[in-house]
Amino acid sequence: MAWAAALAHPERFKKLVIMNVPHPKVFADTLRSNPGQMLKSWYFGFFQIPLLPEALLSLGDYRGMVRALISSGTPRTFSDADIREYVTAWKQPGAMTAMINWYRAAVQHTPKVPDDPRIHIPTLVIWGAQDIALTREMAQQSVNWCDDGRLVMFEQATHWVHHDETEGVNTLLSDFLR
Repeated sequence: MAWAAALAHPERFKKLVIMNVPHPKVFADTLRSNPGQMLKSWYFGFFQIPLLPEALLSLGDYRGMVRALISSGTPRTFSDADIREYVTAWKQPGAMTAMINWYRAAVQHTPKVPDDPRIHIPTLVIWGAQDIALTREMAQQSVNWCDDGRLVMFEQATHWVHHDETEGVNTLLSDFLR
């Protein structure tokens, strides 16, 4: 959403921070050309099926969701207390559908990339190199679409870079946004 908002309304932004999300043009191009990324993004297609993902992911007190969350991070990314809080949130009426609807909308109503797909404001891209859902090559390619972009790669971090490298990410954010 941050990429799309900055592209659609650059006048509303002074700076942009992105964590483990590729520029929309980079993601679209990579998804069409990289079989590895196609495989990593299989769940976008699964989430297009009405009702079935919600039903399957909520089985066994959200066991599949818990397994997916844990396997996407490191052993220390999420504590047992974190997992309990996630399950409590997922149980809220409509929560699973709301989460999955983001993926449905991303496929069914993909925002048009503007004629000028460059980001003209200072941009910090923070990336966990061990992301299981996104190829690391997209990080630098995304920064290449920024006039004033900087990439910080955390080699041991996952998609949850803000959990895995909390102190480092917070320092980067404080320095960049100051």
